[in-house]
Amino acid sequence: MKFRDAHIVDLPRIVEIYNSTVAGRMVTADTEPISVKNRLNWFNDHSSNKRPLWVIEDETNKIIGWVSFQSFYGRPAYDATAEVSIYLDESVRGKGIGKSSLQHAIDNCHTLKIKTLLGYIFSHNEPSIKLFESFGFEEWGVLPNIAILDGIERSVTIVGKRLEA
Repeated sequence: MKFRDAHIVDLPRIVEIYNSTVAGRMVTADTEPISVKNRLNWFNDHSSNKRPLWVIEDETNKIIGWVSFQSFYGRPAYDATAEVSIYLDESVRGKGIGKSSLQHAIDNCHTLKIKTLLGYIFSHNEPSIKLFESFGFEEWGVLPNIAILDGIERSVTIVGKRLEA
């Protein structure tokens, strides 16, 4: 398994992996699949030296997931804070790739000048919450019943970790 900066030619696969999570109502607040065109601005907002978007490749160079960093709140005072997102192909979920991906993200925060890492996770997504907790992330807040998925109100848990400077 290896991580590398995503290229525009990877975007269809990135979107495919993202869309595979929509129906499960555990990971994303999108209720319908998105298009590659819809994700172009999001893709272009990433930069390898500050807010990277990495693809995860297996030993055959097949993209099996991706990791992204996004700025928190978009104001300069928050530059040292970022949200991390991890999305995996259905075939590799539950096989330790999420752990390796979160570790890789944490390991690179110093280079990216990130001192605080955040995750926004649906409160009913226990596997993701447990993953982040296993790396020392703590619950920093809950946004109660802010999403409606198939008529069911869902809360979002904010997890955070302060990293060594």
